[in-house]
Parts: sequence; C-alpha cells; structure tokens
Amino acid sequence: MHVFIVIMALLASLMLIGVIMLQNPKSGSGLTGGIASLGTVQTLGVRRTGDFLGRVTAVLAGVVMVFCFIAEFTLPQRSGTAEGRKSILQEEAPALPQQQPAGTVPVLPQMPAK
Repeated sequence: MHVFIVIMALLASLMLIGVIMLQNPKSGSGLTGGIASLGTVQTLGVRRTGDFLGRVTAVLAGVVMVFCFIAEFTLPQRSGTAEGRKSILQEEAPALPQQQPAGTVPVLPQMPAK
C-alpha cells in the first residue's frame, strides 16, 4: 500500500510540475504561447486558460500534500523493541576507552623555570 501511495504522489508531483510550466509568466512568454497554435487558446480564451491552470495547480498541490501525509502513516513498521532499533552508527561505534579511576589526576610536564 505504501509503494502505491508513493507512486501516486510522484505522478501527481510530475503533473504539478507540468502544469506550472504551462502557466504564463509575468514576462509574457511561456509554454502557453506554444500551445496557442493548437486551438486551446481559441477554445478556452486566454483568461480562462489562466484560470483553469491556476485551479489545476491548486488542486494538484493539495493532492500531493495529501498523498505525502498518507504515505507517512502507511510506512511499514520496524520489528523489535526500542532497544533493538539502533542506527548503523550506533551498532558499529567502537567501545569507549577505559577511563581512569576518579582518584588519579593526570600529571602535567614541568614548566621550565624563568
């Protein structure tokens, strides 16, 4: 189930990227100018095309967020207790060196007299 949700989220995000690329930027040139010759602009009109792409962008963004939220809760559970769930770094970490007893103080070398 988790794999299906992740694949659907990826497909929705790719569609979102495509819809965003189709939108007309503020500078006046964009991919919507290229599809004008296909009859889309004549059918829907320039203003209605922008409204449609804006709504599709909002819906796809919501769909991607919902799929990501659902994917978090469909993750497979790890087996074992809390003590058994250690990271690789914790498992491969070397043992700590033996500490000196509390009563011993490290000896510093003598400073030369001035």
